[in-house]
Amino acid sequence: MSECTLLPVGDPAAPAAAGPRPRLYRVAGLDISLTGTGIATLGGTTCIRTKGRRADSIPNRRARQKYIVGRALDEVGTVDLACVEGPSHASMGQAGHHDLSGLWWCIVGALVDREIPVAVVPPMSRAKYATGKGNSRKAAVLDAAQRRYGAILPNDNEADSLVLRAMGLHWLGQPLAEVPDGHRAALGGVQWPDREAVTRS
Repeated sequence: MSECTLLPVGDPAAPAAAGPRPRLYRVAGLDISLTGTGIATLGGTTCIRTKGRRADSIPNRRARQKYIVGRALDEVGTVDLACVEGPSHASMGQAGHHDLSGLWWCIVGALVDREIPVAVVPPMSRAKYATGKGNSRKAAVLDAAQRRYGAILPNDNEADSLVLRAMGLHWLGQPLAEVPDGHRAALGGVQWPDREAVTRS
């Protein structure tokens, strides 16, 4: 797993008041892909790489999906919330879209079966939270994520997953960094789960 070191943001924190510390939520971000699924957790970011061919048999395609699902669940582990990037309707005509849809539901279904609350983040909301513009390209999101979170990210899949995780933490009141109001507005476009299901888990 890639180390995703975050630099301090803003003024140093004031001394903690006496009493129990507030609970720190465990949030995972998942950018699901057949070729490079990005995952971000408290431990850092990683990318699950696989390759396929158009001529692959159905058993081979299924084996590829199962491998990605297994690796993804191992990386996510036990969390309070999983923020998953939603389908990109602009890419529905691309090769592999059918298999990608199946993979998306395999992973999301497995998370639900584990009773992990799932938030579905539209691609435009992810981009807007990162850059302030919903139509930003992945390279711009990667650059913004590295600058805002002080993270060394080797690819845009891991950058997307980190932004997704940051959105979940922000929704729970524990943002990784301050973001402008225009960026924060992207949280309103997310399909969030029932908040009580997250906070009581």
